[in-house]
Amino acid sequence: MEQEERDGNRVKTGGRILLIRPREPGGRENSRLLRVLREGLADICLQEVTEVSQLEMMTGQTGRLAPEGWQGRLLVLFAIDLGEHGINLEYTRLLGWLRSHPGSLDGWTGGVVADADSDLYTKSVARELVFTANSSGCAFVGRPLVEGTKTLSNFAIVASNLGTDLYGAYVASVKMLAEQLIAQERQGRAGGKELLVLHASSHKSSNTYAVWQRVRQYLQDCSITEIGLRNGTLADCSGCPYKMCLHFGEKGSCFYGGVMVEDVYPAVKKADGILLLAPNYNDALSANLTAFINRLTALFRTTRFYDKKLFGIVVSGYSGSDLIAEQMIAALNMNKTFYLPGHFAMLETANHPGEAMKLPGIEERIRQYAEHIQRNL
Repeated sequence: MEQEERDGNRVKTGGRILLIRPREPGGRENSRLLRVLREGLADICLQEVTEVSQLEMMTGQTGRLAPEGWQGRLLVLFAIDLGEHGINLEYTRLLGWLRSHPGSLDGWTGGVVADADSDLYTKSVARELVFTANSSGCAFVGRPLVEGTKTLSNFAIVASNLGTDLYGAYVASVKMLAEQLIAQERQGRAGGKELLVLHASSHKSSNTYAVWQRVRQYLQDCSITEIGLRNGTLADCSGCPYKMCLHFGEKGSCFYGGVMVEDVYPAVKKADGILLLAPNYNDALSANLTAFINRLTALFRTTRFYDKKLFGIVVSGYSGSDLIAEQMIAALNMNKTFYLPGHFAMLETANHPGEAMKLPGIEERIRQYAEHIQRNL
């Protein structure tokens, strides 16, 4: 499916995108995913990769993915055909390659199309892929996922808004994602260095908060607003009807008021990036951070966050920091449209209070992460 800049008598005027479409031997070459890509990306100049061995050939001595002759911005679209059971062996090989090449996608910006003959798997696979590619350096635009489920019923609202059928909405969504990639500006608002830090941690015993305190000392070139969401200060979303939520959202408010309306909403609007301090609680985000994400919906009704960066610090007692990072990606990047810089999260493992700051090499990792935040704000 590799396309040149000139297709017959038609010159492709769109940007150039590297299409990574893991294909198994004997894979379905008349699949719905392939048809959607052909139609949705018809005006885009593509360079297609279907096997991990091709990525190996494109990787330079620095370990970075560098296709020969590539000019312009580094844009990548992952397209995964998951079939009925959510399994694609070449995709699994792709994950392995990305995890063994941690800087291979530095400088790249990406999106994802996931297709399945099921109403399952598309989102969980995409979340895993975005986390893995991000750990290799790939940034992702806000709302980077287009998913085609078996019935395509997830496109009902889009189809209604566009005046087309479900399949037409699927094709249009892929096209819009590609256009968003090409148009994406990585720079934030002029002069913007406003960082909002949200947590629900104990100052005395939290390893996650201790790591943040050291990160903060290295952040010399930005303005920091820190808001604690401790127990009793934040009520969770109760699922108001859409029109009621929209009514309050238009006023920059929420029916349930409190710290979200008084402090968090204004801080989110002002921020160029948000940093979540997210200790691993039973392999899930803490209740108050989850409530923050849920309550953000009222503001989201009228405000998109494409120009705001997402960062995270996660400390797990034993394992599972990747699960927490993936939850942040799904909720705030895929759903709430926050831009995801490459290497967005700092992940550590420490159990007893104070243990995180005794980890080998922790000070250097903290310094590097602080510099990373400043570069990406």
